[in-house]
Amino acid sequence: MPLDAKALGQALDEDLTLHTTLCRREAPAFQKASRSRDELVVACTQERRLFSELADQTEGAVSLQERPIRFVNIRETGGWGREAAQATPKMAALLAAARLPEAEPVPTVTYTSEGRLLIIGPLEQAEAMAALVNDALDVTLLATGGSGMQARQYPVLAGQVQSLRGWLGAFDVVVSSSNPIDLDLCTRCNACVAACPEGAIGLDYQVDLSLCKSHRACVKACEAVGAINFQRGAQEREEKFDLVLDLRAAPAFTQQALPQGYVHLPPSADALARVRAVTQMRDLVGEFEKPKFFTYKQSLCAHGRNQSVGCNACVDVCSASAIGSDLKRNQIVVNPNLCVGCGTCTTVCPTGALSYAYPRASEQGVKLRTLLATFSKAGGRDAALLLHSQEAGAALVNDLGRLAQLDRSVRGVPARVIPLPLWHTASTGIDLWLTAFAYGASQVWVLMTGEEAPQYHEALSAQMAVAEAVLQGLGYAGRHFKLIEVRDARDLAVLDTELAEAPAQGVVRRASFALLGDKRGTLDLALGHLLDDSAGRAARTKDAAIALPAASPFGSLNVNRDACTLCLSCVSACPAGALQDNTERPQLRFIEKNCVQCGLCATTCPENAISLQPRLLLSEERRQPRVLHEAQPYQCVRCSKPFGTLKGIEVMLAKLSGHAMFQGEALERLKMCGDCRVVDIYTNPGESKITDL
Repeated sequence: MPLDAKALGQALDEDLTLHTTLCRREAPAFQKASRSRDELVVACTQERRLFSELADQTEGAVSLQERPIRFVNIRETGGWGREAAQATPKMAALLAAARLPEAEPVPTVTYTSEGRLLIIGPLEQAEAMAALVNDALDVTLLATGGSGMQARQYPVLAGQVQSLRGWLGAFDVVVSSSNPIDLDLCTRCNACVAACPEGAIGLDYQVDLSLCKSHRACVKACEAVGAINFQRGAQEREEKFDLVLDLRAAPAFTQQALPQGYVHLPPSADALARVRAVTQMRDLVGEFEKPKFFTYKQSLCAHGRNQSVGCNACVDVCSASAIGSDLKRNQIVVNPNLCVGCGTCTTVCPTGALSYAYPRASEQGVKLRTLLATFSKAGGRDAALLLHSQEAGAALVNDLGRLAQLDRSVRGVPARVIPLPLWHTASTGIDLWLTAFAYGASQVWVLMTGEEAPQYHEALSAQMAVAEAVLQGLGYAGRHFKLIEVRDARDLAVLDTELAEAPAQGVVRRASFALLGDKRGTLDLALGHLLDDSAGRAARTKDAAIALPAASPFGSLNVNRDACTLCLSCVSACPAGALQDNTERPQLRFIEKNCVQCGLCATTCPENAISLQPRLLLSEERRQPRVLHEAQPYQCVRCSKPFGTLKGIEVMLAKLSGHAMFQGEALERLKMCGDCRVVDIYTNPGESKITDL
């Protein structure tokens, strides 16, 4: 592949020496570098294992635990392809990003497994799988039929699974059994099997009640042991396990992301899947840690207020069933043991109450800015970021690069396309995409490989529609955001075509702001920069606004003034401080910048007078309070003090005028303020008193 050491060195501000066989003939150069305590970046991922072993065997080399080697691929991602000669800016960007420090540590989630394994399935298959792991795991079988071995080698449960909950090291299984044969007492003498005239008892030692004709010959045959009792009622037992291997056709869990420690191996699974399942199970003994991928700030959450649900986006999108509602405390609850770190909840969260923690948004921002700034410094133009998963997505990008080296009809990864691996493709959202555009990216693309849950496609598509509407409304031409859906190597031609899309119009001046930990704050910075950058494209009036799709985290409210009584219940429900009252007079005020379009105000309003209007107001008016509705105050008929709104009191009088308790003086008292109402009760000579009764 073509490499320009001088140009790369200028972009990275260091002197570089070009190597062509660093892992072979020029290995001493690597060994010399491994002895230095400086950061060490190797631009080759193919020979990662070889380089690591070589460093470990080199005398005087710095320990890999003390100074790890960072590997980056510049070959398949740019050096192999039709535009390899123009890929120097991209190579410089990838090398610069590889030098960045690792993400800061975050709190971890700990799993402890003692190797207690439950295998659910037909006895023959369950015993066969148990034989492959029983030297490393403590196996219990839950039989769903079939014939077992005569020797009782493993504890066997029988019955139906009523519930299965939990995760690695903490599975709770509830099994109900109404079968006449108690497997704990059964000695497997086969006397009942031989005695049953209907053949209703198999070698799973359970009675098929649909075949049993009540001869009870089996009871007589088992009289000495007493394992058969047709009078036994249904029994439930709860057991705890660390691991579960499910051999049934349908899994016990319906969510797309299964809990860690649970492996589903249906009857249709091939030999490779079985080997993987066995290998995975054998390794899951001990103590394990994973990052806690999210942070949650309840004060920002727009999920609910006063037993009313507003934003439910994270609960609906989670593929691991890790997020639930807790309306009593006006919040959501995230189970870190079930969370798989996809980050989609943070992508759809409009307020930033849920944020991605590993890496943090600020760390992702540094990487984006480093990539795009280095790309521009090295002479690159119209950068397109290709966000992909670090496993399946990276494999597809590498496959495309290798195919381009072998087939000249394949373009490969274009020089302007910068691949960026992520833990999960759904972990970035509109705040990072618009920030990347403000930093100078012409386009942001997300590569999806079929490993994602279906709702992730919908969520990312909806968020991208919002981001695209913003840029189109600001006058930036072209398509800036898209999902690229590729299943495997059979679709490389599709990927090759998608990556060849023409550049879209970008910013004139690249932004320099840093990403904040606050999602709304980052969005505000990005939108502020884009508003300034696009200011000359069209004249904007005070009311100029961009209409946005329903998934928008920005917008306004429409209030039906004829229906609104200014009860201000919407103000108390608003979690973002977008709705405000006025202590001086009856007013409903609104700050559009704060609105997250959660819908709590509309849900709470007793008159159904509020509707949402997704949009982005382009003037500074979006930061200022404006009056949505105001009313004439109602004055006390006794002291003339204002104590409510005219419409509110009139509505109340109209609703209560027909009630028996509010007739005559009682109805008139509703027109008084709180103080005068009390005075009137105790000074009215015609009022009935308890002493008169």
